[in-house]
Amino acid sequence: MVVVFGIILIALVLFVTEWLPIDVTAILVMVLLMVLGADGVVNFTEISTAEGTSGFSNSATITVLAMLILSSGISRTGVVQIIGRKMSAFAGDDLDKQLFATIGVSGPISGFINNTPVVAILVPVISDIAHKGKTSPSKLLIPLSYASMFGGMLTLIGTSTNILASDVSARLLDRPFAMFEFTQLGIVVLVVGSLYLMTVGHRLLPERVPVDEDYVQEYAIEEYLTDVVVDDDSPLIGSTVDDAIDHVAFDADILQVVRDGEEFLEPIGQKTLRAGDLLRLRAGRPTVQQLVDRETLTFAGNPETADELEPEAVPEQTLVEVVIPQGSFLAGKSLESSTFRQRYDATVLAFRSRGETVRSNIDERRIRVGDTLLVQAAPDSIDRLSRNDDFIVAHEPDEPDYRTEKIPHAAAIMAGVVGVVAMPWGTIGATLAGVTGVTAFDALSALSLPILVTALAGVVAMVATGVLKPTEIYDAVEWDVIFLLAGIIPLGMALEQTGGADLLGSLVAATGAYLPALGVLWVFYIATGLITGVISNNASVVLMLPIAIETASQIGASPFAFVLAVTFAASTAFLTPVGYQTNLFVYGPGGYKFSDFVRVGAPLQLLLSVVTTVGIAFFWGL
Repeated sequence: MVVVFGIILIALVLFVTEWLPIDVTAILVMVLLMVLGADGVVNFTEISTAEGTSGFSNSATITVLAMLILSSGISRTGVVQIIGRKMSAFAGDDLDKQLFATIGVSGPISGFINNTPVVAILVPVISDIAHKGKTSPSKLLIPLSYASMFGGMLTLIGTSTNILASDVSARLLDRPFAMFEFTQLGIVVLVVGSLYLMTVGHRLLPERVPVDEDYVQEYAIEEYLTDVVVDDDSPLIGSTVDDAIDHVAFDADILQVVRDGEEFLEPIGQKTLRAGDLLRLRAGRPTVQQLVDRETLTFAGNPETADELEPEAVPEQTLVEVVIPQGSFLAGKSLESSTFRQRYDATVLAFRSRGETVRSNIDERRIRVGDTLLVQAAPDSIDRLSRNDDFIVAHEPDEPDYRTEKIPHAAAIMAGVVGVVAMPWGTIGATLAGVTGVTAFDALSALSLPILVTALAGVVAMVATGVLKPTEIYDAVEWDVIFLLAGIIPLGMALEQTGGADLLGSLVAATGAYLPALGVLWVFYIATGLITGVISNNASVVLMLPIAIETASQIGASPFAFVLAVTFAASTAFLTPVGYQTNLFVYGPGGYKFSDFVRVGAPLQLLLSVVTTVGIAFFWGL
């Protein structure tokens, strides 16, 4: 038990500090459990090799994998974006309508498409709504993330946390979740949460990104952009742009070359410099002064707005924000090691990371999930970035490449995946047998396909109908999420098998001497929400569910009610930007600070803790 608690402590430290990516941390946990388990040198964790690797074959892991592929198929048809644009036309410049459009699209859709890709799809759409409606994106992007969490609790497939919790409930209580098990409470949460965001929440949100401020001013990079002219005796004459500046000695980039009135953007690496060329540099003032003194250059001013920075010869937008999602090849790497500039003919001028704006030494800084890059590139490069799943570009391409003709196919497939699981086949069979007198219809009562089977069948159907290409199904999977699930599922087993869950359950059950069962249920909701704000939602479910079930048993309450409380709390984590992936997606584009999530999320978390626990007691009993 002590060893398992030690492994949990190591995992918590690594989750919080992000010294390792969360999926790598999960694999480390799995390895430690097996090395110190039944087949290892010493049996401290009670976990065999088969149990340690069982997370990869776990039904929850495979179901999440299939649902990610199905969500990708839906997104490639463009149906979510089309709905979003129609709501944008409805919203106009009225903030209340913009909020209603944001919540009205993201909430319901997240019940049937995994809420993480829904937010990834809608970030550019909502950013455009804010831009066209003269509203700060800060007023809309946190509501987008929170509403997707509300919607994720409408069905079993709304979020990977629900699927994982259902699997744990099936294993420990022999009671998995039905497709619409908690829909009635999910609707209550969606309505109450939406009313909060539209009446109180948006008033608590500051305008971190001013309405009329452009990217250059927003990122405060005026001091880091300088124009210089190549003098006649400069040693840079004859060298290429790539070779002109020693990047080891100087933290500087040549962003643009202007020659005889003609402006050159990326790719300019092999362009040879001449006397009289005007170079636009990204560098701090001390670095520019060193370059001027050493390379014989002449100052020519500083661009102070995006209009001045973007070349007149290329009127299309050349400055965009790019968010790094889970699974991006850039996550965990530096810009230099990833060769981002060479791959995409794009230059990063600055980036936001966990509330900090980084403007210097940006090539060496490690990029993390949720970071937002300010990128300058030619329009065709921006379109390439927007079509790449490694990035979320907060600007929709002018000619989106959607498979709109496949919308009916994708909708029918999703309806089939959900409908076959939700359909009461026993009742239908008995009714048909009674009406027709054909007893063969009674056989329908034996038809009970789990979501795992229908989701995998849906993946096959997506490829067969051309909604997805065969090669795209692998790109659609967020492999870090899959490895996270596979790695932490054995940790829950170890907590149960070593008695750790019993011990912690007994400690929490002691509160039953002072609190009624509803009070203990509320404590679990709050505790799960706090833990999820520090680690991931899936990890908190694995850790808390065994303890919750044991606590319920010891105080004579319904274990299933406690399972639901933990599930709802883990799937609606509002307090921090790192507890839930959708919060990370909006962190940078909204210009938020860590405290903004606490300011808006804490009252919401407290409100829903009461609504959810009372709702559980009302609908399921204690």
